[in-house]
Amino acid sequence: MQYAHQALTSILIGFLAFSSLSSMSLADEFTTEHQIPSTTDTNTEPATVQKTTRETTAQSPNTRPPAPQRIKLQPITVTATRVESALSSIPGAVTVLSPETIKEQSLLTRNPSDFLGKLAPGLAPGNQSPTNNPIGSNGGQTLRGRTALVLIDGVPQTSIRNAGRDLRTIDPSAIDRIEVVRGATSIYGDGATGGIINIITKRPESDTPIFTTDVMINSAPTNPSASFGGRFAQSLSGKKAGVDYFVSGSYEHVGGMFDADASRIPPDLLSAQGGLSDLQVYNIMGKFGYDFSEQRIQLTVNHFQSQQDTDYASDPIVNTLPLKSARAQARKGLKLDDQPESRNTMVNLDYTHQNIIGSRVHSLAYYRNALTRFQPFDGQAIASLGNNITQSRVESEEVGFRLEINTPIPLPQVTAPRLLWGLDFSREEASQRVAIMDLTAFNNSGGLVFQKVDDRVWVPPLEQRNLGLFGQLEWSLLENWIIQGGIRYERIDLNLDSFTTLAGNTIAGGDLDFDATVFNAGTVVFLTDAVNVFFNYSQGFSIPDTGLILRSAPANFSFASSQLEPIEVDTYEIGIRGEWHTFQTSLSGFYSESDMGVSSNGFAANVIRAPERVWGIEGTFDVQPDETWALGGTLTWLEGENDVDGDDNYNALNGFRIPPVKLTGYIEHDTVPAWKWKNRLQILYVGNRNPGLNPTSFGGRPVESYAVLDLISTVQAGPGILRFGIENLLNQDYFNTTAQLLRTGRNDSYTAARGMVLTLGYRVQY
Repeated sequence: MQYAHQALTSILIGFLAFSSLSSMSLADEFTTEHQIPSTTDTNTEPATVQKTTRETTAQSPNTRPPAPQRIKLQPITVTATRVESALSSIPGAVTVLSPETIKEQSLLTRNPSDFLGKLAPGLAPGNQSPTNNPIGSNGGQTLRGRTALVLIDGVPQTSIRNAGRDLRTIDPSAIDRIEVVRGATSIYGDGATGGIINIITKRPESDTPIFTTDVMINSAPTNPSASFGGRFAQSLSGKKAGVDYFVSGSYEHVGGMFDADASRIPPDLLSAQGGLSDLQVYNIMGKFGYDFSEQRIQLTVNHFQSQQDTDYASDPIVNTLPLKSARAQARKGLKLDDQPESRNTMVNLDYTHQNIIGSRVHSLAYYRNALTRFQPFDGQAIASLGNNITQSRVESEEVGFRLEINTPIPLPQVTAPRLLWGLDFSREEASQRVAIMDLTAFNNSGGLVFQKVDDRVWVPPLEQRNLGLFGQLEWSLLENWIIQGGIRYERIDLNLDSFTTLAGNTIAGGDLDFDATVFNAGTVVFLTDAVNVFFNYSQGFSIPDTGLILRSAPANFSFASSQLEPIEVDTYEIGIRGEWHTFQTSLSGFYSESDMGVSSNGFAANVIRAPERVWGIEGTFDVQPDETWALGGTLTWLEGENDVDGDDNYNALNGFRIPPVKLTGYIEHDTVPAWKWKNRLQILYVGNRNPGLNPTSFGGRPVESYAVLDLISTVQAGPGILRFGIENLLNQDYFNTTAQLLRTGRNDSYTAARGMVLTLGYRVQY
């Protein structure tokens, strides 16, 4: 641990010195403009949004000047900080995915967790399943080794009984941009101990009506007919009688998925989590806004539904073979009435007043209703599941309100301080029931026939109320020095009914109350126009997944159990950002610790509560050698450990919490600008990691490295843009991190990744 801290400090000091010296010669020729924009609607689009995922304020390659000259680059704004701010003024690492980037990446995959894993530093690679939650559902996609809060237009998507579908609650066709703010934050509650993934939906591009039609087909060349899929999306936006509107709808059929050896991938990918094959996916969104007298009112409604319809299941015969000697195999003949599905309906009423006694007031009232039905799971060897074949479903309903007041403080400074203050309130009801299947029918059919014989409570109805009061101050003391600091009081009340676990243990209901006051402080110093450094300290507060703990509770379980203690995380971060005319870079290092961390100990076991610490380094660079070329990449390295026995002897955290080193790279070329023909080649490399744990323990297995290459090409064709993508360009045969860790401890979760997939699309506006 000591050596890790010394290495981190040395790297940051060396990088700072190098960048400062470099900026002395470069800043005279190329200048940027630091700007904290005036507070506007949190959904207001920035003047210029970058094409790539740079963490600085670089222009899009489409607008790069033909030759070096003195220019002012438009700032990228970030709204995940609850008030619109220039990225360069935030004391922390942030990644922004522009609309163009989302269009490009969704050509390869419609799953946001997969393309975010390829682009955002700090975020673990995707696992090609609908699950992204690392604790409750063990999906293994952490943000800086911890959980992330996912927001859509300010509405939290994470349920108290986490179904792990936070990033699959809206179709990418409805998304304008995504902001990833890394590190624990006290700005928001709701358990943002790893950071925030803020999804912002689309708004009208102009006052005149614009229709957009987007069609796409895809297929795996190893089995074109069985893998064939396609999608159709239509949107209309504009403004009439003072009302601006954006209405969109999309439908997608997803065919079978095949690995590089042309073998069908079982649709119950990762076992019991459901897969991304053989799906029917729908998304309908409407957003309507009206501006009047320095005010804006906006209503957003979005409904997302993903329904699996397959004849295939994972063949349990592979579980009789030595571990990792046989990959999961698909077998035809599945009989299952209620197949896996996800539904998410969100209604969001947003109101903004730009000037109430000199303050900007923003309020948000929302309603969210969600259902997730999982794949059946063979729990015949698991006592806490009652030795049953089970299929669970999570149902959640939430209402909430957020109030943010941005008040300038009149002081004789370069920039007047501003105080952001307000409150958050939410009330959610959630439960998880489980269908019990006939054992004889299942075993006689070789794991293909599921006949429901009973329906039981797995997690009792939970009611949770959250109240948060916060204040955040930002102050530019000098032209090149910004300080920020804040405080948040959080109170969580939880009520649950009495119930009997599947193992037959009776658990009495009752009430639980948690509260905490958390702080944050940060600073940004502009060494030159091109270089700034930042430091940040922030605390996060959350409670563990209570449902996950209760469903495996022993007969003598008490609410005073340490299993239910809240999680408080302290995060320290230092970093540097540099931006010149043709080169942008960033480097940050962080260290986080918690006295009562939380990790999963298996599918049907209680979570581990123990002191833990996580640290790491993240870096980015982007270069534009001339007006037609651009290249860059990212680095993510982190490590973590916990003290399970409380003896000050720390051991490595398992692979579901801590991913291997991740490197990404891309090269772009405007091949024929007159035709708008552009090509992008990108690579994801995931390294080796061996935590030195018992290889049979949950997440304790070593992970071997793999690399995946993708190609994206777009060209003007008539009135629209023809798009072509190849995922896994080299048809690499590999197993992603989560599959190598064997979530179930059996071969039915040793699932190969997708082989080559070809996609052809056409998008036209009129």
